[in-house]
Formats: sequence, structure tokens, C-alpha cells
Amino acid sequence: MPLKALCLPVALAALTITGCASVQYGDARAVETVNTDFGSTDLQLISAKMVDDLLNSPAVMNITRDGRPVLFVDAIRNKTAEHIDTESVTDTISTQLIKSGRFRFVDMSVVAEVARQFDYQRNSGLVDERQSVKMGQQIGARYMIYGNLSGIAKQDGSTRDQYYKFTLKMMDLKTGLVEFQDEKEIRKTRERRWFGL
Repeated sequence: MPLKALCLPVALAALTITGCASVQYGDARAVETVNTDFGSTDLQLISAKMVDDLLNSPAVMNITRDGRPVLFVDAIRNKTAEHIDTESVTDTISTQLIKSGRFRFVDMSVVAEVARQFDYQRNSGLVDERQSVKMGQQIGARYMIYGNLSGIAKQDGSTRDQYYKFTLKMMDLKTGLVEFQDEKEIRKTRERRWFGL
């Protein structure tokens, strides 16, 4: 059979397969059950529990009673075997804490960019000196939030079990004392079913 005659059916089959695909929007809060890997539902469960527990902690309620302390959220350490975007976990937690109105934040992830802007304002000659931001006036964080995400995966035949544990802590940078610590555990099991069984 000539090569051209083979190409046409293959191209038509490819168009038929891709032509039927459609994209649909879903509920971002719906439970995601595609597989046992860390997913959006896990991120939402972890962040909601941790923020709720932190805000209702007696120590944190005492700390925030007379004002809005400044804190920063350090990168969450991923101790699982999976590639997990822990920055999303950090962002979700810090967003919910800011929305609570009980904290103020410094963003340590942009320190290099801030330093570059200070240098530009001070040394470029393009910024009116009276309008430039003076160095040494930023407010330092009093508290640091940090944590770990660990996981254990096991497989037995067609059954896969995935366990995650997320630990979150808040430290007083002045005293070095841990004022809050809690953890959230998630277990997901998936059993592969074979057709006809």
C-alpha cells in the first residue's frame, strides 16, 4: 500500500479523536478523586484546618488580642516522594490568614526584587530623591510560620494507599518559642478494578 494511502486514514483518525474533545469548567471546591496523588482537595483540606486551628488557638488569640502582629510564611518543606507545589499550600494559608484581618505579612520571597528597587531609586539618577523610598524603614516580622508535608505510599497488588501528614508551626522570633503547632492527616486508598470483575 502506498505511503499516501496510509497517511490519510491515520490523519482522519487523529482528527476524529481530537475533534471530540471538549473542555468543561468544574467546581474548584468539588472533591477531586482522579488518583491518590496530592491534589486540590488535599490542599483545601489542609489549609482550611490549619488556618482554623491557628486562629482559634488560645496562644494565637492572646497574641492577636491587642493588634495585628507581623509574620512571614516560610516555604513549606516537601518531604514526600512526589513533586508537590508547596508554594500553593503556603499561598493558600497566607491568603486565608490575611483575610482573617488578624495578621500583617512581610513577603520574604521578593526580598531580592525589593533590594533591586531600592538600588534603582537610590542610584539610577532617574528617581526624584524626595520621592524615593528610604532604606531601613521596613517593619520586621515578629512571628514565622513554617511546616512540613510528609507522605507514605504503599502498594499491594491492585490497591494503593497514600498517607499525607502536614505539620504547621508558628514561632516567636524574639523568644524562639513555638507558640502554635498542629497537624492534619489525610489517607487515600485506590483499588484498581479490572473490566468485567
